[in-house]
Amino acid sequence: MTSANTKTYKMTDFAQALIYVHAGFGGLALFTGAVSLIAVKGSKAHRKFGLVFYYSMLTSACLALLISVLPNHESAFLFAIGLFSTYFILMGYRARHFKRQSYDTKTERLMAITMMALCVGMMGYPIIFLSKVNVILFVFGLLGLSIGLRDYNLLKQRESLRKGWLKIHLSNMIGGYVAATTAFVVVNKVFPGISGWFIPSVLGGIYTVFWMIKRNRVQS
Repeated sequence: MTSANTKTYKMTDFAQALIYVHAGFGGLALFTGAVSLIAVKGSKAHRKFGLVFYYSMLTSACLALLISVLPNHESAFLFAIGLFSTYFILMGYRARHFKRQSYDTKTERLMAITMMALCVGMMGYPIIFLSKVNVILFVFGLLGLSIGLRDYNLLKQRESLRKGWLKIHLSNMIGGYVAATTAFVVVNKVFPGISGWFIPSVLGGIYTVFWMIKRNRVQS
């Protein structure tokens, strides 16, 4: 066996190991995230399971980003899921600090700018280099661009940020869970065609709106 073949086999084994670890943490994130969503917000169960969800989801998402750029494992779809998951989870977790009057949001604004730049790349890459429009990447890129722009503008509004930190926290954590669910649905072909890429987002959006309405009623 040549040296090149040996390196190829080692890279394949390395990638396969990463895929198993990624899937394991993803499964843990799906379970703990579901418990955290069902639990009473602010309760001990919500906080503990939410923390496990955060670390397991973040690990799984970062591994997805790495796997998606490895030789023979390149996947724009996996990269998109990893990107959305990482952004939502980080933004949702860090939103807990927005209630502090003196909190500096430079890091979060940089995250929003990075998100927008990557989403523009997602939409433009197939058009520029492949001369075609990838519907899934374009739709998710457009969605990510709008989310990044929304967050960037919101991060400059100190008072709105301080008052709405809980809504930002929960909506982003739900977004991270939707991304994990989307990955599971697509990989296991739960729904036919490309519908699996959008059904979890629609259901997650409905749940988020329902929770926001409920929250506003409690505060009024």
